Amino acid sequence: MTTLILLRHGRSSANAAGVLAGRTPGVELDETGRAQALRVVDRLTGVPLAAVVSSPALRCEQTVEPLLADRGLDLITEPGLAEVDYGSWTGGALKDLAKEPLWRVVQAHPSAAVFPDGEGLAGMQARAVEAVRRHDARVAAAHGPRAVWLACSHGDVIKSVLADALASHLDNFQRIVVDPCSVSVVTYTETRPFVLRVNDLGGDVADLVPPEPKPGEEGAEETSEAVVGGSTGT
Repeated sequence: MTTLILLRHGRSSANAAGVLAGRTPGVELDETGRAQALRVVDRLTGVPLAAVVSSPALRCEQTVEPLLADRGLDLITEPGLAEVDYGSWTGGALKDLAKEPLWRVVQAHPSAAVFPDGEGLAGMQARAVEAVRRHDARVAAAHGPRAVWLACSHGDVIKSVLADALASHLDNFQRIVVDPCSVSVVTYTETRPFVLRVNDLGGDVADLVPPEPKPGEEGAEETSEAVVGGSTGT
């Protein structure tokens, strides 16, 4: 039963300007985003982190930099968590892109949306979920089933991972809100994931550390699932 903390990067200069940054190189956190990144360290006080994985984007690396320094951890870069390749939409103003016919598809039927000269949202979800599941298995094998790890990525990427964890079709993922530097939490068990938090901008998350098993409970899948999701009939 591993726990994944999904962290969206802090506010960037592109967020503030209303620009679709996509994979544009060199997009940095603005002053607000840097302050948000520092607060992440305090929010995660008391949470033992086995690993920190990040999108290759500079704004994601800057977001986890204070946390890595505080914990003495090395960053693991994962291309599967990269921002959507928006193709020719990259760098466009959101107010202008909202007038494009494709915008309505992106909002109402995202599983069918493919960006000009870029990738489709369905393909993005497939590679993001694969990356998360792969790292989750690696963390569990190396650190045990109660390990907690963090992945820093982008809004659409995190929303797609949450939709998968919720067993919700990608066409519903626009109903999920993931703000800059928000925390969402998923616990993965052998049979199914449990979504514990979404778009959390509040205080610490120390209560999300999986409890130590009681004597005789170690390895009991039914016990761990009951702790996370609640048992039927109670």
